[in-house]
Amino acid sequence: MTMSFLSLPFPGFRSKPMSPINQRRWRNFKANKRGYWSLWVFGVLFFLSLFAEFIANDKPLVLTYRGDLYFPVLVSYPETAFGGDFETEADYRDPFVKDLIHEAGGFMIWPLVEYSYRTINLDLPVPAPAPPSGENWLGTDDQGRDVTARLIYGFRISVLFGLTLTALSSVIGVAAGAVQGYFGGWTDLLFQRFIEIWTSVPQLYLLIIIASIIEPSFWILLGIMLLFSWVALVGVVRAEFLRARNFEYVNAARAMGLSNSKIMFRHLLPNAMVATLTFMPFILNASITTLTSLDFLGFGLPPGSPSLGELLQQGKANLQAPWLGLTGFFAIAVMLSLLIFVGEAVRDAFDPRKVLR
Repeated sequence: MTMSFLSLPFPGFRSKPMSPINQRRWRNFKANKRGYWSLWVFGVLFFLSLFAEFIANDKPLVLTYRGDLYFPVLVSYPETAFGGDFETEADYRDPFVKDLIHEAGGFMIWPLVEYSYRTINLDLPVPAPAPPSGENWLGTDDQGRDVTARLIYGFRISVLFGLTLTALSSVIGVAAGAVQGYFGGWTDLLFQRFIEIWTSVPQLYLLIIIASIIEPSFWILLGIMLLFSWVALVGVVRAEFLRARNFEYVNAARAMGLSNSKIMFRHLLPNAMVATLTFMPFILNASITTLTSLDFLGFGLPPGSPSLGELLQQGKANLQAPWLGLTGFFAIAVMLSLLIFVGEAVRDAFDPRKVLR
């Protein structure tokens, strides 16, 4: 006799077992081995990237000085705290600071990669960009910055940007599609004409114009792209609400005196969320691709920010350093492929025609 993990009696925790239809969806998702393991791989990579400062940093994780413990990765310490001359933050890669700590009987525990995304390696044996070596695993870019560290930080900011944009655009798109499909009539007609006009605005040109006026940042880019990305789910949600708004259970809810908002979001929205969840991995994919494209063209994040698109642009500008272009290409290809595989598995999970035997 098997028991679902969600129904195990943990002390102080009561969980509701999954419904039969959700159990069927979970089995269909797991049956797609490629998508199931892609979700695991992508989840592990994203989880590790959230702790990028503890994986790739030019500051030690822990150091001891005269018997005291210091945590430079979390707290900024001036150089005078270790017997130096300056009140500014200590440069732990400086041989002078290293000697001060070692002479006091201290030691430092470094991250796996001893570079941050903005750290310049001043001890390169060859001119930058330097090829991969034991110190710089994926080489350096044309400014001497470690490619491995920039890849880790760039992956994190790309996924966070894509997730934030996908979540916000989904909320707005679902709400707009729900109103449009539920009320129909003139509301639907006017919304459709507005969407047709709004989607005809050239998004890329608008971004280029704004980038030439103000320096784009993470939140400015997010806001501008949110103005256009929310329409992706409107058509799907609108169709679901148009199809179900005159069903018997909806008419019964109206007869019982339920408000329109309760009918829309308590009874109709769960049906529309099936198609919405199916499209979400692909919307996330498109959001990451858009940010990468803008960074490649030079209209994305501020200069110096860790970016996969900027890594590709450096590969294009430095054809004599193939490791730059290859690193950016394979990183983006693997990330987008994993998301596509997850999207295919989600589509199978919510497909009512797909039944496991």
